[in-house]
Amino acid sequence: MTQRTLTITLQPDWQSALRAAAQLANADSYQGEVLNFETPAQFFGQLTEKRWALVRSAQGQGELALRELARRVGRDVKRVHDDVAVLANLGLLERTASGGVLCPFSSMHIDMYLKAA
Repeated sequence: MTQRTLTITLQPDWQSALRAAAQLANADSYQGEVLNFETPAQFFGQLTEKRWALVRSAQGQGELALRELARRVGRDVKRVHDDVAVLANLGLLERTASGGVLCPFSSMHIDMYLKAA
């Protein structure tokens, strides 16, 4: 099985980002996956410090029960459940058939370039 990789980009032109992702998808070999945000506010609004802690705690650990993930980060299970829902919607975490959670990516890269308007 190929280890999955993720590149997180900040590309205001979502159509160009979609075209680039389509080119990767058409490649003969696995090229990794891309998650694009249009604005810095969108990126930082979705990927908060506490959510990053969940991703980092789950990365490379295989399937974890939600309670175990909450214990590892020292947070309330209800709040972790809410954050896992957001992260699963983004594709950074995946829910398993048995109700657990896992991070499918062996590595993640954030590619962000900010410049004055």
